[in-house]
Amino acid sequence: MTKDRKIGVAMDFSAGSKMALNWAIDNLVKKDDTLFLIAVKPSEGSESRSSLWSNTGSPPVPLAELGDLDVEQKYGVKFEPDVLGMLKTFSRQKEVNVVGKVYWGDARDKLCEAVGGLKLDCLVMGSRGLGTIQRIVLGSVTNHVMTNATCPVTIVKDSNAHGF
Repeated sequence: MTKDRKIGVAMDFSAGSKMALNWAIDNLVKKDDTLFLIAVKPSEGSESRSSLWSNTGSPPVPLAELGDLDVEQKYGVKFEPDVLGMLKTFSRQKEVNVVGKVYWGDARDKLCEAVGGLKLDCLVMGSRGLGTIQRIVLGSVTNHVMTNATCPVTIVKDSNAHGF
């Protein structure tokens, strides 16, 4: 990867996605990179925001605006204050641009679309630690994205998760 990279982190604010974000910050993101926090919300019927941005996702939202109530209401996603605080400190210290982006639809497809649309150099995501049977029944966003994304995908697995 080159300088001024675009690195995405799939964020649903679960423990796994927070671990993925921390891993990316500690091991991957460097000065002058852009870190995209990618949230995927289920489609909400004919609601205007999901149909308006159904193909492209929301416009990029700068880190300074991610905690605003207006942004939360407009896009239907709440970026947690503790995560935002940590990102603001990290962004200043490492001189990294942090941007939020929200998509609506199936997480598997939308994460793959985000990779292409944002021209990501890498995507980092957490794993819920599902075992083989649970993956068969529930499906695996992680597996789908790993197989279909057009950039390298790093999966951060919780060492405490033990699926059956």
